[in-house]
Amino acid sequence: MRRITKMMISAGAMVAAVRAAAQEAVAAAPVPPVATTPVPAATPSLLAPEAGIGQPTGGWNLQEAVTPIAVEGHNMVYNILNPVMFAVAIFVMILLAWTVLRYRAGANPVPSKNSHNTTIEVIWTVVPALILVVIAFPSFRLLANQYDPPKADITIKAIGHQWYWEYEYPDNGGFTFDSVMLTDKEAAERGSPKLLDVDNRMVVPAGATVKVLTTAADVIHSFAMPAFYLKMDAVPGRVNETWFKVDRPGVYFGQCSELCGSKHAYMPIAIEVLPKAQFDAWVAAKKKENGIVDEPAVAAAGAAPAAAPAAADAAAPAAPAAAAAAN
Repeated sequence: MRRITKMMISAGAMVAAVRAAAQEAVAAAPVPPVATTPVPAATPSLLAPEAGIGQPTGGWNLQEAVTPIAVEGHNMVYNILNPVMFAVAIFVMILLAWTVLRYRAGANPVPSKNSHNTTIEVIWTVVPALILVVIAFPSFRLLANQYDPPKADITIKAIGHQWYWEYEYPDNGGFTFDSVMLTDKEAAERGSPKLLDVDNRMVVPAGATVKVLTTAADVIHSFAMPAFYLKMDAVPGRVNETWFKVDRPGVYFGQCSELCGSKHAYMPIAIEVLPKAQFDAWVAAKKKENGIVDEPAVAAAGAAPAAAPAAADAAAPAAPAAAAAAN
């Protein structure tokens, strides 16, 4: 047994010596230079953020609505839900105060023997049901409008990664780009709110119905834009669909609203809404940056040579006829 132990110790020492020699050899080996390919600069943003629009203001109100669905959602909150909640809260507080004063031990030295009150039980069952019915009708209408989009003018695919967004424009040649949060210094230089702006914003045309397809590459994310009243989960292996339409040009900020990991709070969404002409210029710049040529132009160029022989063939029979008419 002692001999076996010595042999094991010797073998361990040899392995350690070989490992140390290998590490020294790796450390002494020269590091070859790595050739890098310069990344083309991103297309500069054309609009600056507007204070109080499309970003949190620190107040208790919702962000200003800029889409038809957001306007309907705000009406639901301010005109139905909030009044109902305030009325119920005030009624409960009054009822609680009245119960404490009316049925305290000092005013009732002999406790009541009653155990049931049919009238009260009917009221506290029927009234909440009626309140839910009042809330249900506008709520169902809002949900139906939110998930019954009009025909899309443009489709954009938003892919969630840990922890940034990737955008794809399948209607414009399929170019893609990553959207990563700016550092505090970069945001200050751009004049953007802290932790909300990105290096490459999603850009859409004003007045267009935008279909957003959401998915994820790793874990569940959520594409949320409060000013649009928009929130849709991005699930790996699945494509979800949502939409929005913004008439007001500007820059709007949101965030991933699904707990997606340690840097969940550093995964903002920035959408830049441009007038149609500026959006077309931005798309043209992105296509040029990615080497994309419009298919209609290529098809027209290929069809032009074929059209010339056809025109010559059509003109050939007409020449003898014209000569005969002249004779």
